[in-house]
Parts: sequence; structure tokens; C-alpha cells
Amino acid sequence: MEAINSNQAMFAYQNSRAAPSVAGVGSMGNQNASMKHMKKVAEDFEAFFLSQSLQPMFANIKAEEPFGGGTGDDIWRSLQIDEYGKAIARSGGIGIADQVMKQLLQAQEARTLEEAQQRGM
Repeated sequence: MEAINSNQAMFAYQNSRAAPSVAGVGSMGNQNASMKHMKKVAEDFEAFFLSQSLQPMFANIKAEEPFGGGTGDDIWRSLQIDEYGKAIARSGGIGIADQVMKQLLQAQEARTLEEAQQRGM
């Protein structure tokens, strides 16, 4: 079960470590695509956070005999909790995605301003 969680953490880190760029985009269609990508990154981060927060709630629930238990049940439970996190995030979440999106936009604005200042010098 630890391997699944570390893989999820690595995936979330790789997908969110660089702010998607919206600066210097020529057409509105590309800018809209970039904004959609940033929104997806923010929602994915919230889903990951929620699934990690839900893990302890299900940690002590044991499967009923004769069909439950074992490694397969642990893996299935982990995947089920990930889907719970995704469903909660898709339905509006708890506001983390909005805050992440806000931070991504602020980082993008700062980078755009810095690039504009460097070009002006």
C-alpha cells in the first residue's frame, strides 16, 4: 500500500511542480486551453489532498469474511478512496482547488511581469 501512495505523490508532484504558462499566448483558444489545464492541475491537487485525508478514516475498517481481506482488498480500498477524493473535488471540493488556482495565476502574473521587465532592459 505504501508503493501506491508514493506513486500517487510522485504523480501529483510531477504534474504540479511547474505553473502552466498563459503568458505570450497568441490566440484566445490556446489561452483557454492553458487555463483549463491550470484548473485541472488545481483540481487534481485537491483530489490528491482529499484522498490522503480520507485514508485514516478507512484504516481500521476490516473486510467481512469470507470474501474480504488481503492485499487485493488493501489495493482496492486505496483506489476507492482515491475515487472518493476525485468525486469530492469534481463536485466543488472544499476550496483547495480555488486557492491553488489563485496561486498559480499569481505565479504566472509575476513570471510574466519579470519577463516583460527583462525584455525592457
